[in-house]
Amino acid sequence: MKLENASVLITGGSRGLGRALAESLASEGARVVLVARGKEELDEAVEEIRSKGGAADAIAADIGDKSMTHAIAGQAAALAGPIDILIHNASTLGPVPLRLLLDTDCEDLEEVLQVNLLGPFRLTKAIAGSMALRESGLVLSITSDASVEAYAGWGPYSISKAALDHMNRLFAAELRDTGVHFLSVDPGDMDTAMHAAALPDADPSTLQKPEDAARRISKIIEHSDKFPNGSRLATAEMEVRH
Repeated sequence: MKLENASVLITGGSRGLGRALAESLASEGARVVLVARGKEELDEAVEEIRSKGGAADAIAADIGDKSMTHAIAGQAAALAGPIDILIHNASTLGPVPLRLLLDTDCEDLEEVLQVNLLGPFRLTKAIAGSMALRESGLVLSITSDASVEAYAGWGPYSISKAALDHMNRLFAAELRDTGVHFLSVDPGDMDTAMHAAALPDADPSTLQKPEDAARRISKIIEHSDKFPNGSRLATAEMEVRH
C-alpha cells in the first residue's frame, strides 16, 4: 500500500507504539490522525511530527466509549480525508498488578473488552464500509503473543486480543471481495509504559524500542498486499522478508 498521502487513523496514538507508528508513517508522507484520551500528550505528539514536516492531527477521545465512535470517524475523515489505513493500537491491561481470572471482577473484564475489542469493532464498522465502496483500505490490529499463549495473570488482555485476532479474520472473510485488507500484527515485547505496568521487574535494556517495532510495521503496511487477507503476523518473522 502506498504511504505517501495515505490517510491514517491510529488509536492509542499519544505514546508508545502508537506515537512511534504515527511518526514513522508521517515520515513516509502519510497524513496521520492520532486518537487518545490525553490531550496534552496528543498535542505533544502532533507538534513533534509537524516540526519534522509531517502532516498530523489529533482527536482527544476514548475509543472505549460507544458514543464517540462516529465522532472519531467523522472528525478523522474531515481532518485527513477518507481513511485509507485504520490502525487499532489502543489497549488496556485492566487492573495491575495482574491477577488471576478467579480474582478478576466482571466489571474489569468488561472494561478491557470495551477498549481492546468493542472499540475496534465499532470503529471498523464505522470506517470499513467507506473503504469497501472505494474498493481499497487496510485495517491493521496490534495484537500480542498473549492472544495465542496462556500466560497466567494476563486473562482479560489475553481474551481481548484472541478475540481481536479472530474478529479480523471474520471481517476478512466477509469483505474478501471488496478490496479491504485486514491484518493482525504482533510487535513483540517493547519498552513501553504498558509493559512496565505489567512486568515492573523486567529489564528495559532487553526490550525493543517502539520506534524499531514501528519501522517494521510500516514495512508490513507498505507490503500488505503480499499477505493473505486476515493474516496474523509477528514482526520478528517479517524482518527476514523485508
